[in-house]
Amino acid sequence: MRQEPPEQAPSERPLPRIGTLNERSLHAALKRWYAEPGDRFEVPVDGFVADIVRGDLIIEIQTGSASAMRRKIASLLARHPVRVALPVAARKTIVRVDRSATESIGRLSPRRGEWIDAFSELVSLRDVLGDPNLSVDVLLIHEEEIRGPKATRRRWKDWSVLDRRLVEVIDCVTFQEPLDYLAFVPPSIEEPFTTADLADALGRPRRQTQKLAYTLRHLGALRSVGKQGNAILYARCVTGEAPDEIRIADSVS
Repeated sequence: MRQEPPEQAPSERPLPRIGTLNERSLHAALKRWYAEPGDRFEVPVDGFVADIVRGDLIIEIQTGSASAMRRKIASLLARHPVRVALPVAARKTIVRVDRSATESIGRLSPRRGEWIDAFSELVSLRDVLGDPNLSVDVLLIHEEEIRGPKATRRRWKDWSVLDRRLVEVIDCVTFQEPLDYLAFVPPSIEEPFTTADLADALGRPRRQTQKLAYTLRHLGALRSVGKQGNAILYARCVTGEAPDEIRIADSVS
């Protein structure tokens, strides 16, 4: 597992020429954050359009559902090294706009995303995780969520998300080998353990740790060693030194 410190703010990065229509702000800003001299953007590759091509490497930035890109990633991996970037909103500022497009002063959302939230999307990529050609960047970000009134037939009612804007990238961790993903399992948890034990250790809902355990078992990072009632008992598949536990950057708190 390779851990990278945040680099330049998006505003300091060179602006790539992106020839896409209707591209959302967050996706475009993350392309600027990743941009390096010589990169090519929106390049046709093997019947798909790659976000960034850097030499032989293809970088795909996924700000929506990862299940939508599963076929694309599986196909590209057959012939190219691929890096998938998955942003997680560790901080979210809510900005509302009215019908005249006037923005209100943003307020910080009480909900803060954590590393494990990436598994809401990683579970959809379980069949390609661990492929030697694939690396995954999980990025903790501060984003602005732009909300506007939702139009109905008769009146404006409620609010919907109109756009997402990048404020900063707080931290980035890269995963490649199957055992890299064991960083999501606290070193203190005793084996064997259930997804309920994992939920208690992480302080997260069990539905999240079920996705985590299912994905890691599929990867070969966890193994089933029995049952406790109806609950599956898990143990780590460790060879060599265990990976470090992931911790959110101090700037998030």
